[in-house]
Amino acid sequence: MWKSAAAWRERTFQALRHPQYRRYWFSQLLSLVGSWMQTTAQQYLVLELTQGSSAALGWVTVAQFTPSMVLSLFAGAIVDRVPRRRVLLTTQVILMCTALLLAVATHQGFVSLPLVLVLAFVGGMAQAFDMPARQSMVVDFVPRSDVPNAVALNSLSFNVSRTVGQALFGVVAALGVSLLAGGNADQISRLAFPFYLNVASFFVVIYVLSTLPFPPREIRGRGSMLDDVKEGLRYVRATPAVRNVMLLVGALSLTIINFNVIIPYYARVVFGAREGGFGLLSAAFGIGAMAGALWQASRPNPLKYLRRGALILVVGAVLLAASPNAAVATPVLALCGFGMLSLLVSANSTVQLTIPDHLRGRVMSLYSFVLAGMGPPGALIASTLISRDFPLGSRWGLVTLTGLGLACVLLLWSRLPRELATTPTVQAVPAD
Repeated sequence: MWKSAAAWRERTFQALRHPQYRRYWFSQLLSLVGSWMQTTAQQYLVLELTQGSSAALGWVTVAQFTPSMVLSLFAGAIVDRVPRRRVLLTTQVILMCTALLLAVATHQGFVSLPLVLVLAFVGGMAQAFDMPARQSMVVDFVPRSDVPNAVALNSLSFNVSRTVGQALFGVVAALGVSLLAGGNADQISRLAFPFYLNVASFFVVIYVLSTLPFPPREIRGRGSMLDDVKEGLRYVRATPAVRNVMLLVGALSLTIINFNVIIPYYARVVFGAREGGFGLLSAAFGIGAMAGALWQASRPNPLKYLRRGALILVVGAVLLAASPNAAVATPVLALCGFGMLSLLVSANSTVQLTIPDHLRGRVMSLYSFVLAGMGPPGALIASTLISRDFPLGSRWGLVTLTGLGLACVLLLWSRLPRELATTPTVQAVPAD
């Protein structure tokens, strides 16, 4: 028993054997905890500034993710032209500055919704470059055989940090009452403390990025920026394994993968749950997502759960629509989280292991576009279909949304890759 547990642990966390990846992974975990604390604090801040307006939260989401829709392709071309260390250090400094400005504005009492929207937009612009650069980094610190495991561990760190960061927010906000608000629990300055802690976490990441020995990567002669973008698009269009995986991720991002809208709406409107019930449902989804990431981390073949994960996600969404109350929905949402992460880790690993290094930034920026860039239109579609004011109602609306996603899965089923293509050999030259 102990031997099997040790073997599972070694297999699941094998990418952490590489010292450089291990340093990077732990620094990102710390930074993401701070980012999730800030995200939760920002949501509370917006609600307090607008007397509970859900529309205001929606506009902040649009401001944050619109740059990914607009800039993703050009961001990828820049990531392939410029050393990744320089890109990441620039984005981290910008994100740290937005967090600092938000912290000071909240602490001093001159924060406003327009300021939050502007900072969300600036942060979104930085994220449009940060995401493809960060996803491209996986292959920099682990050998090809460990890339699927590293991708799964990156997803694990994201979901662990979300759960921990959201849980820590309550404690940190309480400390902010005494440290920044003079004991007044109604003073908005209390919410500045999570922002300050997030600023502190950026120093760790910046230090690690500055000292990591980035390996050499392939650099080829460049034409115009537009030519670079076209080259990336031509590659995706001409490579079925990459193209069809991205079509699947994009289709599901427009339909089922909108749990940031589905969970709060079902918790408050369909199930009539209070804050505690909403927290339980969110935690269940997060635990399922962590389980999915851990499961994928222990699997040697990243393609195995590309189809299975999509089916588990579809089944979970239908069961959620049929759930009579929050108690039944709790394990169902864990199943949804497991299916979603199994699918996304498999998709990311497949793309990472297929593309050549000189196109990695551009292709991963397109991947970021179909995943994150579809967030605003996907949220609009989901919120419309599951609304109690929609003719079908919330439950049949979710079934309809799931049916659209299932139709896309079935259309792409036979076209999804069943084995990994061989990545062309990279001619390394010093780039960083």
